[in-house]
Amino acid sequence: MEDLGIAHAMTVSTPDPAFWRGRRVVLTGHTGFKGSWLALWLHRLGAQVTGMALPPSGEPNLYTLARVGEMCDSHFVDIRDAQAVADRMRRAEPEIVFHLAAQALVRAGYADPLSTYSTNVMGTAHVLDALRGLGSVRAAVMVTTDKVYRNLERAYPYREDDALGGHDPYSASKAASELVIASYRDAFLAEQGVAVATARAGNVIGGGDWAADRLIPDAVRAWQAAQALPIRRPQAIRPWQHVLEPISAYLRLAECLCATPAVAGAYNFGPHTHEAATVRQVVEWARQAYGSGDIQWGDGTEGPHEAAWLALEIAQARTVLGVQPRWGLQDAIMRTMAWYRQQQDGTDARALCEADIVAFESTGISS
Repeated sequence: MEDLGIAHAMTVSTPDPAFWRGRRVVLTGHTGFKGSWLALWLHRLGAQVTGMALPPSGEPNLYTLARVGEMCDSHFVDIRDAQAVADRMRRAEPEIVFHLAAQALVRAGYADPLSTYSTNVMGTAHVLDALRGLGSVRAAVMVTTDKVYRNLERAYPYREDDALGGHDPYSASKAASELVIASYRDAFLAEQGVAVATARAGNVIGGGDWAADRLIPDAVRAWQAAQALPIRRPQAIRPWQHVLEPISAYLRLAECLCATPAVAGAYNFGPHTHEAATVRQVVEWARQAYGSGDIQWGDGTEGPHEAAWLALEIAQARTVLGVQPRWGLQDAIMRTMAWYRQQQDGTDARALCEADIVAFESTGISS
């Protein structure tokens, strides 16, 4: 196998089909939004994918529309069931594991904190424990979130060695999962020859997301129904990015872990700091791309606490992995809204995803 080594600072890398062809992969969370996109791309690269997740939630959903189950060995498994996870992992004999299964919504974490902790902390521990003694596995990419940091509510892009924390149950559960992952890496898996890394990314947009309490899906639902979109916190700032940015980064990270296990650790994936934008700006661009839509602006006081400012420092991903953003925010929003428009007009969801992947692969880095 080619030694990928450490990337040069200005190298931009894309997933390598030669690396992935025939590679045995376990993907948890393959029925979700990001998991469906990753399953589609892994299939395109020629990997042999085993999926573990709960059945897709709600209608419509990308897993069903893009027929993701046809592209992998799909199993409905609750990661809170340690024995079921271990059994499926042993049968799959993966070389690489991507762990995306999670309770991934801030407001849902407030509504059901115990389930959020059970899924995100113990579910992660179950996946990691299933790798102990499994001789086939070489690398694990454990996906957490950009919200794992103790947010000081100031204009500062968080770095991988900053303090972890979390005001809300979702953020705290993901920060706790980071500690669990580091413990399994240091106590068990590094000695076993398994390179383990965490991937911190969030505020992901892209076609095929219909989750509740996410900005773009909420906008699409409202505007398709000719209703006004309520916005709670228009001035909140987030590191928005198209779904293919972190998905590409996860693939590249796995390649690097296999070639150079010493790069194991935590990585931020997001846009350039100057690309962080307010909710108001994202909504205005989304409405422009969609062509119409009413908005009901709030004053920032409605609902439970959410951080007002969040951005990530991505220098480590750029210098170590050669991962850099490709699509600027306005371009990402335009592509996302075009996906929903075309899907609503009858274009096949899988074809739309594959077209975006092809376009992303051929795009240079953004500035």
